[in-house]
Amino acid sequence: MKALVLAGGSGTRLRPITHTSAKQLVPVANKPVLFYGLEAIAAAGIRELGLVVGDTQAEIESAVGDGSAFGLQVTYLRQEAPLGLAHGVLIAREFLGDEDFVMYLGDNFVVGGINDLVDRFARERPAAQIMLTEVGDPRQFGVAELDADGRVVGLEEKPTRPKSDLALVGVYLFSPAIHEAVAELKPSWRGELEITDAIQWLIEAGLRVESSVISGYWKDTGNVTDMLEVNRLVLESVEPRVRGHVDAASELVGRVVVERGAVVERSRVVGPAIIGVDACVHDSYVGPFTSIGAGCAVTDSEIEYSIVLPRASIAGVGRIESSLIGHDVEVTPAPNTPKAHRLVLGDHSKVQISS
Repeated sequence: MKALVLAGGSGTRLRPITHTSAKQLVPVANKPVLFYGLEAIAAAGIRELGLVVGDTQAEIESAVGDGSAFGLQVTYLRQEAPLGLAHGVLIAREFLGDEDFVMYLGDNFVVGGINDLVDRFARERPAAQIMLTEVGDPRQFGVAELDADGRVVGLEEKPTRPKSDLALVGVYLFSPAIHEAVAELKPSWRGELEITDAIQWLIEAGLRVESSVISGYWKDTGNVTDMLEVNRLVLESVEPRVRGHVDAASELVGRVVVERGAVVERSRVVGPAIIGVDACVHDSYVGPFTSIGAGCAVTDSEIEYSIVLPRASIAGVGRIESSLIGHDVEVTPAPNTPKAHRLVLGDHSKVQISS
């Protein structure tokens, strides 16, 4: 079995972070979300991986390399535009050949890995196998309709009137039959080749499509709220360790990781939290569910339930929470100008100001 990981999307919901960084490389607990998927694929015993990339190819290729760090052999497949999940399968046709494959969305996060899913597919050999999970608003997802026996009878992408609350998780397993289905597709109303339409084609052709409803945790990390929630989940499982310097005037409470070269002085860090490589925390409070990236500096400030990307600096700020702060950002107090805010914001930014 091979693997196909889709990492070509533009990440519009994570702007302005994704104007300069691939959404799949935004870190969760100081590790790119893409890496969790690659590790899950390798743990399932798969070695050959096709990585579909777009405009951020250079950045992703620099981070992943040839895949050997993950125990994988990576082939990069260029997608000129994000034309749908099924389009990713279409351009990977030569790489995939006539082998079964798992397709994994590079910005999705699944707790527990995919070993059981891969083993079940190998035993039962359906034409396709999908993972489903109950969601509050299925209109935002691909939605599956099941019959009384739990068999998949219909699929629809982002329906206005969903027939169930079961959304497709971003992990799929396919036999080579999917290639015939993809070849027959026409673009949807969104202008994309939808993988839901390809699976529906398999169903209408009389081929078997199996599903399993997962009880574990899954998130599409396409927006800030979900990124912070996944960061919280991962941090809850970290083991405390101190490889940097923590002075006697500082206090570490709970599961706190202080990485190599990091310095914590006259500060309080309440876990779960990570202070990244060569980061500095001085005269500050770092609260639970916070990841401070490599080379960051936090001085005379408070921060909680946030992700801070490498080399950012936060100085003299009363309190920050529920925030995603990008690479090389500088956060400082505003000048003493009454009733005024001074902002420099990128395209599509969202700002909340308390007057």
